[in-house]
Amino acid sequence: MKILHLEDSDADAELIENVLRREWPDLSMWRVYQEDDYEAALRHGGFDLILSDYSLPGFDGLSALAAARQQRPEVPFLFLSGTIGEERAVEALKRGATDYILKDRPSRLLAAIRQALAFVSESSRRMRAEESVREQASLLDKARDAIIATNLDLRIMYWNASAERMYGLRAVDVIGRRLDGIGLGYDPGRFAGARAEVLTKGEWRGDFRVQTSRGTAVIVESTWSLVCEPDGRPRSILAIDTDVTERRKLEAQLVRAQRMESIGTLAGGVAHDLNNVLTPILLTIDLLADHANGNEERGLIDQTRASARHGAALVKQLLAFARGADGERKVLDLVAAFGSVEPLIRQCLPASISLTVRHVRPPWPVEANGTQLSQVLVNLALNARDAMPRGGRLEIETDNTLVDPAMAAANPGTEPGLFVRISVSDTGTGIPADILDQIFDPFFTTKPVGKGTGLGLSMVSGILKSHRGFVQVESELGRGTTFHLYFPARQPVSVAPPREPSASNDAAGVGVLLVDDEPAVRETLRLLLQRAGYGIIAAGDARSAMREFEQRRTEIALVITDMMLPDGSGVDVVKRIRASAPRLPIIAISGMMASGNFDELLELQPPVECLAKPLPPRMLLSAAERALSGAVA
Repeated sequence: MKILHLEDSDADAELIENVLRREWPDLSMWRVYQEDDYEAALRHGGFDLILSDYSLPGFDGLSALAAARQQRPEVPFLFLSGTIGEERAVEALKRGATDYILKDRPSRLLAAIRQALAFVSESSRRMRAEESVREQASLLDKARDAIIATNLDLRIMYWNASAERMYGLRAVDVIGRRLDGIGLGYDPGRFAGARAEVLTKGEWRGDFRVQTSRGTAVIVESTWSLVCEPDGRPRSILAIDTDVTERRKLEAQLVRAQRMESIGTLAGGVAHDLNNVLTPILLTIDLLADHANGNEERGLIDQTRASARHGAALVKQLLAFARGADGERKVLDLVAAFGSVEPLIRQCLPASISLTVRHVRPPWPVEANGTQLSQVLVNLALNARDAMPRGGRLEIETDNTLVDPAMAAANPGTEPGLFVRISVSDTGTGIPADILDQIFDPFFTTKPVGKGTGLGLSMVSGILKSHRGFVQVESELGRGTTFHLYFPARQPVSVAPPREPSASNDAAGVGVLLVDDEPAVRETLRLLLQRAGYGIIAAGDARSAMREFEQRRTEIALVITDMMLPDGSGVDVVKRIRASAPRLPIIAISGMMASGNFDELLELQPPVECLAKPLPPRMLLSAAERALSGAVA
């Protein structure tokens, strides 16, 4: 032990040192009695206790006490004096002295020193513990999760900084209150179930949908753990909350995307079958039209043709809605495109709804299908009309914007970059918040039976996704709705004019290998081509097609094949024929030609012409004519 001793009497100093050394043999005494020496000792430090006389040459004990409390407040300061007096002793204690001992009562000296050292030891331990607690609290405040400690009755005892940020409530305002009584809007049944489970099982995990003090709804993933005493008795509950609102939104978007993909697969199969049904109907109608007698028969044929074409359009629309199938695209000037679609939108709106079209700045060009863009705008305009039965305003606005990585990541399939944003806003009834996540689902509609198919908004979403864009919606009940459509911006490109078909060839004697697994389609196409003068070799599957080709190769000048065959794909048939006859012209037909699964056919030389079912007779005959005129003998 090291003691700094302020004493001007040599005899007293020696006596005190002898008394202390009997108790602490390894004692180290540093004796001073001048003010300068005392100040130097304080600056040097390294002692455990200060023992001071009250009367010192040149300065007094109170001055020594003040200097010690300023420079070494952690070191105990004891007065040992014969002249201090009771009043001075009380004053000394008020100013921070640890204790005082009279020189004529040295028996108290050892006990007072032990008590002072014990007090310092306990104070140091307590300070270290408090510092450790502060450090731990600081670490908890830096955690991203909300950390909450409650008693067993769920009264809050600790509320970290992240809880303040997440819920918008200060710790000072919630400490001592029950967790379910601070206005977060916990579901009472779920909250009670969580408390019961954590008390019986020691832990509970689950989600809460709560309302922050800012009025924002958040989803928190919460873990409650029971904290026990060393003897196993429950003491408190520790809750750790993670804000998973954005993660849940992304998961919901992924589920919707997977559902859309499944529906797209189903729609593709349905579309293929329906196209095979509609193809012979459309082809037969045109064949019958050549033999119609009288206006009544021609009228019936025209009605039948219109119905069949309407059915074909619905099939095509179903593919576009649910699968986002690509149509023909070109670089569009949106100002010109809006000029074309604006009159159509105005015709759909009653006089009670005003329409405003505005370009915030000249929009960048986009590579898009003009018909699909018109479909999107007209569909949203019709929805806006239905949402404003008493009239209102419809505003369509374009602007150029940048989609950053965070926004792109929130919309799967989107790449960051330059986009054109088309905003369609109405002043209608708005969309309830609880169904906003469902409005783009196929067949979901809030309209009465017979008033809506539920395909409109799913079509909008599908078309945007097929263009590598996305759609966002903002709505407030009674205030209206805004749809933001994001199309990737494109640089203008030159578009070559379409090649004019060559002059008609004489079809007589030209052999055509016709491959289709649908008997009705195959028979109708055979009849159409035979009437045009072609000689037909028909096959219903890939195996018989290759057998006919190998046996009658010299008779075949053109191949027309379906792409969906029961024993193989039409792509395989095309490749095998081209391997044997590299210059033989081939026409591919399919009810799913827009799916993109047959793009590799376009890379063959000479290229394979691809036609989508259902197809008018003149389209097929013109394609055959072009293929034969470009064939190399």
